[in-house]
Amino acid sequence: MGKPKNERRVGDYEARAFAKYIDSSPYKLNLVAEMIRRKPAYKALTDLQFSNKRVAQEVRKVLQSAIANAENNHGLDIDRLIVSEATVGKSVVMKRFMARARGRASRIEKFFSNLTIVVKELDE
Repeated sequence: MGKPKNERRVGDYEARAFAKYIDSSPYKLNLVAEMIRRKPAYKALTDLQFSNKRVAQEVRKVLQSAIANAENNHGLDIDRLIVSEATVGKSVVMKRFMARARGRASRIEKFFSNLTIVVKELDE
């Protein structure tokens, strides 16, 4: 009498990876995620490696994890993988205060994001 098995969150020929608390705003992260959507996985890895954006290296790690999940957990062919989804969501916001003139303070918000990448194997 155990717990029921978790339902699979992706299709039969898909694998996903998820990262929480990426130190970047969702807007900035979505610019990088848009760069890799609907591209072959090997091309997306190359684009992220040579991108000038700081958050591109975090996205690259998550994409590598999704590719490894596809190969090891689901037995998919890594040469036929494409990035089918790259979803960005809001996470926590750290609120800080900075001293200003005449005894006042201003609020500084530090945004964090979540990232989900789903890779899919194409049929030939």
